[in-house]
Amino acid sequence: EEPLFVTSHQTSHRVFNFSPGPAALPTEVLEKAASEMLNWRGMGVSVMEVSHRGKEFMEVAAKAKDDFRRLLHIPDHYEILFMQGGAIGENSIVPLNLMLPQGKANYLITGQWSARSAKEAARYGEVQIVADGADAQGRYQSMPPRSHWKIDHKAAYLHLCVNETIDGLAFNGLVDRGHESHQAPKDMPVVADLSSTVLSEAIDVSEFGLLYGGAQKNIGPAGLTFVIIRKDLLGRAHPLCPSAFNYKIVAENDSMYNTPPTYSIYLAGLVFEWLIAKGGVDAIAKVNAQKAELLYDTIDKSDFYYNTIDPAYRSKMNVCFFLRDENLNAQFLKESHEAGLVALKGHRVVGGMRASIYNAMPLEGVQALASFMKSFEQRHG
Repeated sequence: EEPLFVTSHQTSHRVFNFSPGPAALPTEVLEKAASEMLNWRGMGVSVMEVSHRGKEFMEVAAKAKDDFRRLLHIPDHYEILFMQGGAIGENSIVPLNLMLPQGKANYLITGQWSARSAKEAARYGEVQIVADGADAQGRYQSMPPRSHWKIDHKAAYLHLCVNETIDGLAFNGLVDRGHESHQAPKDMPVVADLSSTVLSEAIDVSEFGLLYGGAQKNIGPAGLTFVIIRKDLLGRAHPLCPSAFNYKIVAENDSMYNTPPTYSIYLAGLVFEWLIAKGGVDAIAKVNAQKAELLYDTIDKSDFYYNTIDPAYRSKMNVCFFLRDENLNAQFLKESHEAGLVALKGHRVVGGMRASIYNAMPLEGVQALASFMKSFEQRHG
């Protein structure tokens, strides 16, 4: 039997791509997709050219959902939806589906993306800011202490962002449950933006009412979103919610209510197969931990670079760092690009550098970056 993925080894032109998203895809997945581009399944057409409701593509979508469920151990009482757009779109689709009948929701602000989510939700109802982790300069470098949280127990849900890609800060652990004002009631659904950490490490799906995210970091190309929703939360949509964004309608139609991003679903399915072949989420999580530890260790042992995030909340997916002499930023980006290490410029809001090290970034890529950083410091320090 032929292996699922065969590397051609004609990849010397490929660089180590640290883009935050759209992000790197596994080379093996791209090569397999390329080999099937013109003649998919011997049909003489591309997978992009077949009906989304045809038997052949419905099989692709069903297998992708099954593999996604297997990888994340998603319980049977959760629906998996594949939808169009991105996480920013879901920022409005979530409240349109979940905010009623209460008409209000809790939002924890831990960075740029959760702040944006709260602002969008405020267009559809009342938003209770549970806590805002911004410091006096408006930067996000640590999580607000849980004892300071103020949760409205009469709100429809509690929203948080698991990993802030711009700030390089991650939420670790689970939400506390109880009767205190800083705890979420046991029956309050927790909604989480999982865009940049999905499939990177194990997560207990049963602790959440809804998980969502854009695919363009750890799953596939931009244009596809995933929604994992507990079935009892379906059917709460606002009367003005567009039918194509109504989770209940999407679920009843197997994510085929309107034409979905078929090629993105096909590629996501290949990524799921690639990850299963690699040993699944537990196996990739070990590699991800190695990558993050190596990069943060390189930064922490240097007087040339520094990271401002509380070590307890450092992201394993987006490592932000700065050069103490910012006059060298342009030179660092120029030389790193010449060394085949691309897309390291930090977000314009934060500045500095950012290395996004999602699942598709091999350990070798992070080793190459760490080696370059040490060499650059020796030459310019």
